[in-house]
Amino acid sequence: MEKQWTTLQTQGKEITLIGTAHVSKVSAQQVKESLEEIQPDSICVELDEDRYQSLMHPGQWEQTDIVQVIKQKKTGFLLANIILSSYQKKIAKKMDISAGAEMMQGIQSAKELNAELVLADRRIQTTFSRIWRKHSFWQKCKLLTSILFSLFDDEDITEADLEQLKQSDMLESALKEVGDSFPVVADVLIHERDQYLATKIAQAKGPKVVAVLGAAHVPGVSALIESGKLADLNELDSLPPKSIWGKVIGWGIPIAIIALVCATFLNSHSAGWEQIQSWILWNGTLSAIGTLLAGGHPLSILTAFVAAPITSLNPLLAAGWFAGLVEASVRKPKVKDFENLTEDVNSVKGMWKNRVTRILLVVILANVFSSLGTFIGGTDIIKTFLETVF
Repeated sequence: MEKQWTTLQTQGKEITLIGTAHVSKVSAQQVKESLEEIQPDSICVELDEDRYQSLMHPGQWEQTDIVQVIKQKKTGFLLANIILSSYQKKIAKKMDISAGAEMMQGIQSAKELNAELVLADRRIQTTFSRIWRKHSFWQKCKLLTSILFSLFDDEDITEADLEQLKQSDMLESALKEVGDSFPVVADVLIHERDQYLATKIAQAKGPKVVAVLGAAHVPGVSALIESGKLADLNELDSLPPKSIWGKVIGWGIPIAIIALVCATFLNSHSAGWEQIQSWILWNGTLSAIGTLLAGGHPLSILTAFVAAPITSLNPLLAAGWFAGLVEASVRKPKVKDFENLTEDVNSVKGMWKNRVTRILLVVILANVFSSLGTFIGGTDIIKTFLETVF
């Protein structure tokens, strides 16, 4: 069996990078034989703590508390994880393999060889958060739209896709199309992770270190280790500060709306009440429609209608959070919903049938339509103000 090794000598250490094909049936066996031959002091695997736990405990979906996910504002993170898990399951089924088998072999070999196991990749939540923070408001809208469309992509996986997977990892492949349109995604997803992996591998204990990586990461990681240009992990683990303009706009719009309504009241009470009615109807009705389109319960729809006009005046709140919490309370996800999650997400019907994804849709669509209501309702308030004053 051909060895897929890249061996580096740096700072008194022998670092071996084993490039694997994440969807190859022979990769796990290659990893096993290579590690037994090298007998390393540390074994680094391309996993973070979250993915490690997911790999070791595949049934953990069933323990997810959807209410806490909404309260902690991790709806988008859960959605991204579902996309990745769904893609992994689709690939594994297509090739009749177990996704992550070579990483499991690295973990098992670390135990057998009494080597230190190093989880060398950055937390997936940090990676997603850095991607999100580095985009403007409109780029975020486009990015979210692209991700949602990818959920409903029923196109079968081609042989070319499978060949590409042999040189990249599941995370990169699942978001490849999105990354092609958003350069920042590629930078955070690939180049930053190369820096993170290289640093963690170089810092691993012992004179002999072996890293099990997707083949696509080997050139970048190898070059960084050889050059000695290691990264500041604290910097790569940190989140970029929120744009000051986001705060200005977030608070500026509601303040302007309230000021316009107050100014209108000074000139005409009837026009002021007209503005308030317009604001309630546009925000409430559109948010309710979004919840309805998501297949929300009547109580969730009512909650969206009541909450939207209020939450639209407070950037710290969102109508979708309240509607989602009600949806999660009246239609609590069952164990089978989590068990079928990665399968149901591959079809429109499955998305609306599964209680977990339906809750996520309620949160997202209620918020999106509430934002639309804010724009239309705000425009109507400005129009009424101008007609009253002038």
